[in-house]
Amino acid sequence: SGVIGSGLCVFSRFPILDTLLYQYSLNGYPYMLQHGDWFCGKSVGLVIIKISGIIFNVYVTHLHAEYSREKDAYLPHRLVQAWELAQFIRHTSKAADVVLLGGDLNMHPEDVGIRLLRGWTGLRDAFTEATRFEGCEDGCTLIPNNCFTVKSELLPFPLGIRIDYILYKAVSGFTVKCEELKTTTGTAPGMDIPFSDHEAVMATLHIQRQGQAVGANLGTTEPALVDVVTEARTEVGVGLRAAQRQRYSTGRMAVLALLLLLVQAAGALGTLAGLAAGQPFPKLSFSLLAFLAIGVLLLATALHLFHTMEVKMLQGTEEQLRMALRALQEHL
Repeated sequence: SGVIGSGLCVFSRFPILDTLLYQYSLNGYPYMLQHGDWFCGKSVGLVIIKISGIIFNVYVTHLHAEYSREKDAYLPHRLVQAWELAQFIRHTSKAADVVLLGGDLNMHPEDVGIRLLRGWTGLRDAFTEATRFEGCEDGCTLIPNNCFTVKSELLPFPLGIRIDYILYKAVSGFTVKCEELKTTTGTAPGMDIPFSDHEAVMATLHIQRQGQAVGANLGTTEPALVDVVTEARTEVGVGLRAAQRQRYSTGRMAVLALLLLLVQAAGALGTLAGLAAGQPFPKLSFSLLAFLAIGVLLLATALHLFHTMEVKMLQGTEEQLRMALRALQEHL
């Protein structure tokens, strides 16, 4: 909903020429209060900066959290976000010289979402490309010895997990090389606690002009990208069927609540018309039952509308992935 805010922020030493914020179409469920992602309104922010005549498109984002590796109920939503992020970058970076993306993607390096994002945009991972690295082992940014982390969630990963990224690419006429990548490794200077539950990531990039412009090619060979898009489409389809079941269940609940209200209304009219003469009118029980039915009707209707929108968003993403897959297959 965005009622809390996305929490995205960019500080720049250089003048910011333009900005844009795009909120993802799917972002969890409003009734999952213990997670709260829906209330944040996860988004991607774009700032355009010019440094020494070079146009930088800098993107910052935060995708939906995973919460459970084994039963990831939010995977379809996170895949929709990854696809929208990839499309947003691809369609807004054509005039840029260099593209940078930083943020908490909440995806492991081998997950289908990050493979889809990198494959579709051509972005390179600063951790794997860096000439020098200094920081947590394997570049992990969510580590067990951080006092803000839930240790039980990281039991399968003794070293931690790498879910925060700096990705980059040169669009035209330039080359970009990651000379150094660093992560923080513990408490903040002069303090007994770290800055955050995640370790910070810092990259030093070397950008050089080259004689001949290069296009914004896909980062993954097309046969491999076909497999990635197919896998992503399959997962989105799984989420679509789950959303359709939820829509059916909430719709049925709303209909039952409406029928209960109609039965109550008929009973009340019958009593008022004298059809049940001599019988006292049970005002308290009738009122309680009516309030319950109205509450269930309103809640079920709201959830039915939400899941209807979810179905439409998932259907739209699945269709886009189908078209992308067909275009890739035609080029093979």
